[in-house]
Amino acid sequence: MIRASRAQVYTGFSCMKVSPLKAISPVDGRYADKANSLRDILSEYGLIRFRVLVEVRWLQCLADEPGVSELAPLSPVMKDVLNDLVDRFSVDDAERVKAIESRTNHDVKAVEYFIREKLGNGPETGPLKDFLHFACTSEDINNLSYALMLRTARSDALLPQMRTLRLAVTNLAQRYADVPMLSRTHGQTASPTTVGKEFMNVAHRLANAQRSLSGVAIRGKFNGAVGNFNAHHVAYPDTDWREVSRRFVTSLGLEPNSHTTQIEPHDWTAEYAHALIRYNTVLIDFCRDVWGYISLGYFSQKLNEGEVGSSTMPHKVNPIDFENAEGNLGMSTALLRHFAEKLPISRWQRDLTDSTVQRNIGVAIAYTLIAVQSALKGVGKLRLDRNVVEADLHEAWEVLGEAVQTVMRRYGIPEPYEKLKALTRGQAVTRELLAEFIATLKIPEPEKQRLLTLTPATYVGLAAELGRDAPG
Repeated sequence: MIRASRAQVYTGFSCMKVSPLKAISPVDGRYADKANSLRDILSEYGLIRFRVLVEVRWLQCLADEPGVSELAPLSPVMKDVLNDLVDRFSVDDAERVKAIESRTNHDVKAVEYFIREKLGNGPETGPLKDFLHFACTSEDINNLSYALMLRTARSDALLPQMRTLRLAVTNLAQRYADVPMLSRTHGQTASPTTVGKEFMNVAHRLANAQRSLSGVAIRGKFNGAVGNFNAHHVAYPDTDWREVSRRFVTSLGLEPNSHTTQIEPHDWTAEYAHALIRYNTVLIDFCRDVWGYISLGYFSQKLNEGEVGSSTMPHKVNPIDFENAEGNLGMSTALLRHFAEKLPISRWQRDLTDSTVQRNIGVAIAYTLIAVQSALKGVGKLRLDRNVVEADLHEAWEVLGEAVQTVMRRYGIPEPYEKLKALTRGQAVTRELLAEFIATLKIPEPEKQRLLTLTPATYVGLAAELGRDAPG
């Protein structure tokens, strides 16, 4: 993905633009608008931009290193020149890098040549050009670039949308915290809950999944061709290159990985993918449950003028947002699972099988982002039908069997479970039937009266309190 409007997208880095209708992936076609926040981060443009950033910052690091005596400290003017290369990097700049790559047939070397070209000829630029890409392998640049891409995508795109969805679910939970609702376990009627409590369950799960994703340490390596600082050490044997590398990687906001082969082993990328898979799984579960509640009539959906639910059945208002979210989450998870299983595996010191796979990371993240926005849209349409919820609960007096037999246990009445099983299982249970049974119990009169006044709507335990208990 690269920068694009709804009307146009780039193909490659040629001057030709095509309609989103011709996009092969729906990420850049049908769902292009929903992926816009990722375009400057996870696209080919984004990868090139981060490569330029890493190359420039390494050159600046070397200029600040006393042990590299052949490279003088940068003048204020040259500092501005180098910073502008990063801060003002544009699509036109990326186009130029791609043009150079068409000649070099090497993407990272093209970035180096691009920076050389931008530096031009001046009194400071000669030595600087000689120290561009100093002691680096391409993977030193690439692994840090991908790390920065994924860190930025997490902080700038994923987590803000995840927070927005979690807050929307939390708001629904607190709004409906006191509304009793029939539970279903194994598809059968079960002890009542409240509408808000069920939404708050999801809010807490989403919060935990977000924390897991936020907590993944994003690592980077910068130690040369096979991870031993071979070139660094032979050029400057008295410099503490391990410390220089540690400071450099840390300066980028990443956690240094000191022991690697030519490539950073991608274990953290697998952790990131697994954390996102867990988030996707929680959200799929939520979408399916809401879909079911819509099917039961617990929720209607806000109508949009002109919207069509079915091409043949005009009465339908389909839960399409939750269905779209579920489908896109599945696509994301399938890709993320492959990343987690494939990327940490590389033959000997390295092979190239990770390279083309990594280029699809943006697609997986885009599918999650698209799904979160779809779910958020769906949540915003939900309208609780209290009459349907109440009527469903009113017909389920059998759920009080748990309450009665538990009180019977407290007062030592033998075989309470068995007695209630015989009374309630496989037959219609009414308020009158339960009342007749409770009247026969040899328990304190206040307890008997409390059971007689109990209804499915009041048998909700601490659900209302829990439904108001937002995640921290």
